[in-house]
Amino acid sequence: MKLDSLQPVPTTTAAPRRMRKRTILVLLALSFIGFVAAVLSVIIANVPLSPDILRTRMVAALSDKLDSDVEIGELALRVYPTLRIEGTNLRIRRRGAASGLPPLITVKSFHVDGSLLALSRKHVEHVKLDGLDINVPPKSERVQQRKIRHEEPQPQATAGPADAPPRATDRPDTPNERKRDPLNDGGVVTMHRLGATKPWPFDATLTNGVPPGEIVTHGDFGPWSRDEPGDTPVKGNFDFAKADLGVFKGISGILSSRGSFQGTLDEIHANGETDTPDFTVAVGGHRFALHTKYRATIDGTNGDTRLEQIDAAFLNSHLLAKGAVLDAPKGQHGRTVALEVTMDQARVEDVMVMAVRTPKPPMTGGLRLTTKFLLPPGERDVSQRLRLDGRFVIASTKFTNYDVQGRIDELSKRSRGDADQPGRPNVVSNFQGRFTLADGRLALPDLTFFVPGAKVELAGGYALKPETLDFKGQVVLDSPVSDMVTGWKKWLLKPADSIFAKPKKDGKGSIIPIKVQGTRSEPKFGLDVRSVLKRRG
Repeated sequence: MKLDSLQPVPTTTAAPRRMRKRTILVLLALSFIGFVAAVLSVIIANVPLSPDILRTRMVAALSDKLDSDVEIGELALRVYPTLRIEGTNLRIRRRGAASGLPPLITVKSFHVDGSLLALSRKHVEHVKLDGLDINVPPKSERVQQRKIRHEEPQPQATAGPADAPPRATDRPDTPNERKRDPLNDGGVVTMHRLGATKPWPFDATLTNGVPPGEIVTHGDFGPWSRDEPGDTPVKGNFDFAKADLGVFKGISGILSSRGSFQGTLDEIHANGETDTPDFTVAVGGHRFALHTKYRATIDGTNGDTRLEQIDAAFLNSHLLAKGAVLDAPKGQHGRTVALEVTMDQARVEDVMVMAVRTPKPPMTGGLRLTTKFLLPPGERDVSQRLRLDGRFVIASTKFTNYDVQGRIDELSKRSRGDADQPGRPNVVSNFQGRFTLADGRLALPDLTFFVPGAKVELAGGYALKPETLDFKGQVVLDSPVSDMVTGWKKWLLKPADSIFAKPKKDGKGSIIPIKVQGTRSEPKFGLDVRSVLKRRG
């Protein structure tokens, strides 16, 4: 027997071992395929791959969560290279809303980005909205709408799966393109971690329309209140830069503002301050720095603002004010500003900087003033639209014009009967009275000012633009008219003492009717002859 003919005999266990290995691989492959199939079935069950099914689910979800009627224009679904849903003309209208009211939400176009796996978890990664417009009716209108909805049967929402929940979103971008509201020319809002149960952080850069400028803000918004949109919470901080006040006829300057806000859309509480280093009133033409601090409550549904306190400082004066900025009546465009203004620590020369176009103000002195302030909307100059109605007191007044102050000094000396005595230079005057301003004309129906020895009572007005005076009144002297002169003139005026004498019940002295006309820079004082003749008659 040859040794090389001896071969090992194959064992009987090798073939079954190979078969078991193949079987295990096949089973693993089938198990993996089964797992993938199960996952795909879940994804397909949750991700509608048909635009029609997708539209139905979106309409149903939005209708349920916002309690609204929903319309969507064109809708398209793209799977490759990433999943994207694109749509146009999204309109969301509150059920029961009057037909003439705008929709609650309109979106010109939108797209949603995500992945199949994310959508299976009811989650999308990014939403972009172009031409977003949100119109939350004021609270009074919403109350009326609820009454209508309770009294009338409402149509059912568009049919859709009852379990279609809203999808959470990582980040929606909303470039605002609307141009109907001149107070807001649009901007870009980016919201993060958008969900249904907690606030959504946001960052925004907005272009303000009136006055033009850029607003940068960040904070938290939501979650959206389904039953009462006005109860949706909001809070954050803002910075408003380079606002050009020149769009308001009659004033100019570049304003910056910063502050914070919190509350709900119905009632946003804001605190902030503004700086305008070059504020100018066109009538006066002088630049000066204006700084304000304010506390306000804003109705985010219509922009109406209650100004709870304004503390403004300029030059050596400051004022306090409170009031409101309200939407204009129907048929008018813009907003009405109504304030109650108090100035307890002010200087009259600071106020005149606003109204008098001269290198120096006509007078100096301490000022106390209260007035109602009304600025209705319109295209006319601010000085023509502004309405004022108030009272003032000016203490320790001196005139900066040498000739005018000289006449006041002389009047004081002569009215005391000291015409032949050396005069006291630069006597001070005290003014008080009531005033109104309308259509560019300052009316002073009962202006009174005092100097030692005399009281001047005037009624009339001052036109701001031509700077013209038109006053009539009287000078009440402590002494007879003849004591105002010396020498032979005194004897010559003796007969006039009886003409201008005070009534006996008022004691000694004289009353001389006068008129003041001319311009602010060149006033003309004269005897009101007509009043004298009327008095004699």
